[in-house]
Amino acid sequence: MLRKHIIVGLTGAMALGGLPGCSDSEPEEALPSAEAETTAAQAARLRSAAEGKRLFSEPLPHTNGRSCATCHVLDDGLALSPANVAARLATRPDDPLFNRLDADDPTAETLTFENLKRGLVRVILPLPANMDVIDIEGKVITPADRKISVWRAVPSVADTALTAPFQFDGREATLEEQAQSAITSHSEGGTVAPSVLRHIADFQRNEFTSGRARFVAGLLDFGVPMDRIPTPEDFMWLTPQEQRGREVFQRACEGCHGGAATNQIVDAELHQQVAATGPVLKPDGNIVFTLDPVAGPVPVFAPRANSKFVNAGFGTFTYLGQLGLFPAYNASLELPRYRFRFYTDATRQHAVTELPPIPVTASGDPLDPTPALDAHGLPIVGPNLIPQWFTTDPGRALITGNPEDFEAFDLPPLRGIAKTAPYFHDHAFETLSDVVNAYSQLILPLVPALALPPIHPSEVPGGGLESLSAREKQDLLRFLERL
Repeated sequence: MLRKHIIVGLTGAMALGGLPGCSDSEPEEALPSAEAETTAAQAARLRSAAEGKRLFSEPLPHTNGRSCATCHVLDDGLALSPANVAARLATRPDDPLFNRLDADDPTAETLTFENLKRGLVRVILPLPANMDVIDIEGKVITPADRKISVWRAVPSVADTALTAPFQFDGREATLEEQAQSAITSHSEGGTVAPSVLRHIADFQRNEFTSGRARFVAGLLDFGVPMDRIPTPEDFMWLTPQEQRGREVFQRACEGCHGGAATNQIVDAELHQQVAATGPVLKPDGNIVFTLDPVAGPVPVFAPRANSKFVNAGFGTFTYLGQLGLFPAYNASLELPRYRFRFYTDATRQHAVTELPPIPVTASGDPLDPTPALDAHGLPIVGPNLIPQWFTTDPGRALITGNPEDFEAFDLPPLRGIAKTAPYFHDHAFETLSDVVNAYSQLILPLVPALALPPIHPSEVPGGGLESLSAREKQDLLRFLERL
C-alpha cells in the first residue's frame, strides 16, 4: 500500500509540473530526486556514491595512472569526446589518456593517436572457443593468444541505473563487473576489493542526464515494472516545435528506443521484425531468400534466442567508409579488418559458417556494394544485405560465438543523446543531424512495422526518397536535444 501511495504521489507531482527536468523555470538540481527518502539506507547509499566519485576520479594504486574519469570525463557527459581528447593532447600530452595501449600502433617507436582523437579506445577481447579469424581465402590466421582488438567509443555512464547489461555488446552484467574489467583492461590494474567496486557502481547509479531519468530510476527502485512506469515526457511542457518533434519520435523512434527509459524495443510487432527473429544463413554465410511474385526476394527469418542485441546495420556505415564509399566520421582511420569462421563447438572441427561471406558483386568490382543475383534471381549477400569483404567489429558475436550475433549491438538509450556526440559504437556519425539523416534515408524505409513510407524527396542531390521531411527532421532534432 505504501508503494502504491508513493507511485501515485510521484505521478501526481509530474502532472502538477513538479517533476525534476520538466520545467525550464527551475533548475533540476534544485528539486529533490523522485526516489529521495530520508532513510538510513538512502543516506548510506549517498555516502557510498560520494566515496565512489572520489574513487572514480582518482587513479587506483598499482595502475597505469588512469582513473575511470580519464575516459568517462566528468564534465563531458561522462563519456569521451574528440574535442576533449584534442584539447588534452595539445596541452597535456603526458596525460595518462595517451598510454601506449591506445596508440594506433602500440609497438611503434613514435606513437600516434588518430583513433583516440576520434574518441575511440582499443578494446581487446578473447575469441570465443568456437571461432577463428580467417583471411579472404579461408586460411586460419587466429592470433596465438586468441585475442583481437576492436575500436569503440566510450559510452557515457550517466543513466546506467536504467540500463543493463553494460557495454555496447552487453558483456558485463553488473556495474561492479564493468568497473573491474575497465580497471584491468584500460588502467592495467589488478583485482580490487568488492567494496571499492560497490562504491564506484553506486556513484554511477546516482548519475543521470536529467531529473526525468532520475524519476524513472526511482520508480524502478520501488519495484515498479518498466512497462508500468509513466513516460516523463507525457507530463513535460514542450515548445510547439519540441511537441512536433515528440510526435515524430513516437512515430519513427519510439518503437525501438521507446518507453520511459528509452532503451528497449517496446513495440511487439517491431520486436518480432527487428529483434526476435534473424535471417537464416547458408554455410557460406549468405542469407537464404525466397522469391515472392509480388514483393520480390524476401529473406528467410527464424527465431533468435538472444533478441536484445540486433544487427541494424550499425557496422555498414563504417565498412563503406573504410572503402571510401560513405562519408563516415571514422572513414580516415585505419581500423582492423576481420573475417571469421564459426564452428559447432570448441574443438573447431566442424564449421558452421563464415562471416562476412566472400562478396559477389553485380559488376565484379570488389568495391561495388550492389549484390549479384544467383541463378534463381536471389541476392547473394550476408547479414548486412550488401557484399562485404571484412568487418571492423563483429559485435556481440565476440561474446557469444553465435553467428546470429554478427555485428549485433545493444540498442542504445537516447536520454541525453545530444550531449554525447559522435554516435554509434565506433563513431561512424559526427553529429546528431547526421544520425537523423541516415535513419530517415537508410534505416526507416526498411522497417515496415514503423509504417513510414519513404515519400519525401531527399535533401541530398540524387538521394532519392526518405521517410522524414526536412521539417520533421528539424523538429525531431529539437526534441532529441531536450530528451
